[in-house]
Amino acid sequence: QVQLVESGGGLVQAGGSLRLSCAASGRTFYAMGWFRQAPGKEREFVAGIIWSGGVTRSADFVKGRFTISRDNAKNTVYLQMDSLKPEDTAVYYCAAAPRLTTSRYDYLYWGQGTQVTVSS
Repeated sequence: QVQLVESGGGLVQAGGSLRLSCAASGRTFYAMGWFRQAPGKEREFVAGIIWSGGVTRSADFVKGRFTISRDNAKNTVYLQMDSLKPEDTAVYYCAAAPRLTTSRYDYLYWGQGTQVTVSS
């Protein structure tokens, strides 16, 4: 069993920054991912990382703005979000998967989500 707890969401003005955290406990999976879901839209991949070695993948729409990282000692994955835009407003979820993939269907465990709201 895996428990994932996100934190760090909130309200920020356009151009601002937030750092999301995802604390993992229980069984450790090979990869962790961040997804987001805006009202009326499907859940989409944002970024992913492998615990060992730190290999990452990011969606095109966040490259240059968001950075995923991990702290193995703390079993925590981070998503640093800079230059935020109103269209980044969504609930952000972290998830665990046996491989690094962009498909939400491959992720087996999910956190409860944290709301990010970017005002214009």
